[in-house]
Amino acid sequence: PAFRQRFLVFSPEELPLHEEVKAEEGGSSARAISSGNREFLGRYAIRLENGYLTKYHRLSAEAPVPEGFETWYLYREISGDNAWFNDEAYVDTLNPRAMDKFIEITHEAYYRELGDSFGDTIPSIFTDEPQFCHKSTLGFAEEKKKVVLPYTDDFNETYKAAYGSDFFDTFPECIWELPDGRVSANRYHYHDHICERFANAFADNIGGWCHEHGIALTGHMMEEPTLASQTAALGEAMRSYRSFDLPGIDMLCDFRELTTAKQAESAVHQFGYEGMLSELYGVTNWDFDFRGHKLAGDWQAALGVTIRVHHLAWTSMAGEAKRDYPASISYQSPWYREYHLIEDYFGRLNTALTRGSAEVKVGVVHPVESYWLYWGPKNQTSGIREEMDENFDKLIKWLLFGTVDFDFISEALLPDLNKGTQDGRTLTVGCMHYDQILVPNCKTLRSTTLEILEKFQEAGGTLLFAGEIPSLEDAIPSERGRKLAEKCTRIPFGKM
Repeated sequence: PAFRQRFLVFSPEELPLHEEVKAEEGGSSARAISSGNREFLGRYAIRLENGYLTKYHRLSAEAPVPEGFETWYLYREISGDNAWFNDEAYVDTLNPRAMDKFIEITHEAYYRELGDSFGDTIPSIFTDEPQFCHKSTLGFAEEKKKVVLPYTDDFNETYKAAYGSDFFDTFPECIWELPDGRVSANRYHYHDHICERFANAFADNIGGWCHEHGIALTGHMMEEPTLASQTAALGEAMRSYRSFDLPGIDMLCDFRELTTAKQAESAVHQFGYEGMLSELYGVTNWDFDFRGHKLAGDWQAALGVTIRVHHLAWTSMAGEAKRDYPASISYQSPWYREYHLIEDYFGRLNTALTRGSAEVKVGVVHPVESYWLYWGPKNQTSGIREEMDENFDKLIKWLLFGTVDFDFISEALLPDLNKGTQDGRTLTVGCMHYDQILVPNCKTLRSTTLEILEKFQEAGGTLLFAGEIPSLEDAIPSERGRKLAEKCTRIPFGKM
């Protein structure tokens, strides 16, 4: 129980601390599964005017609710049983002690039995779809329903250490929009800190163990493709790649997730990793022929994939779940002896792609942190969030289909990767040297990002602002972005 997933439940009604709940079938995602096992964290007086949060108070245990305010209740709940996880629960991926236990019962067991082969015939350990409890929002500001957000027991302690304030004091700003178009720095801090707790507890912890034991951490994250999906389940996909040796992606249903591939490829370039992995051909069904296998492999190779991990072979054809996955690339399929035609081709291609190093001249500041600012009621924020995701997708297609290769730059990773400017005109980010940096429609930038971009511009580097100019610094109103943009090239956000 100490290592089960935790989450916050914010409720307009007082909930019992212990109640019997019906078992749920949660599926493979780490969404919240109620156990009825709760801890009371606080009571809030909330005043909304025209759907906006105008006043709120965190109430003491016996304090009356002021006139004109509504009462909301905050609980920590431990995850209930989920049939998908053998009637257990998803693990608390925000808790390093839980991840230590996971390493003890999995990685350490493999090391005892197979350690002599680590880094040799066993080059890597694959992780599949790590995530945290998926964030939710209200449908509309006045809606009276429970909202769930990811959490771990010592979250407030590390939040205080990072930001110098009590997370619970300003918690309602994570739920409702502020009036007069203001955004909440406290909301931004929550999303940033959850992301950091996850990357540290899971990727940093397991990646560090793998590094110490001479084996590569590989695999892929959950919900990588859109700003919405990664905000809900990861915070930011790229941050966790800092501790992978072979970052990977997952491409189901013959989708074309250029976003997913480009984020992972960018990290591969900047960290100088050996290659990039893809779990591919899942859910492509029985009529997916060799042409489909080659086309899906080709576009991924063009975006950096050099290690192919197939949904591969079955021990048995029994079981309903086998029906929607690709035909077994083994004796159950009559063509399996001819499949070397596909793999011989990609073997030669991937050999070529892993010789030399990438030459990419354009760096693009990733806009996910601006997206976090609008994780509020859908009736007030869904429009801008949908527009941001559409622009995210458009930007990638405009650049790639215009034959302009680029790498995304994670603001969280940038301070550690930045090595200043080279020859006075290129920005060094890890192993990469960018001639041009593009800031695309970002509402906020980190102070560390602004400092690095200011030095880049002063040294003669080419810095472009497309669309909206950042008006916030660390989610706080600031003129710093505008003043920098005035010295740089400004272009509309549109296809030229």
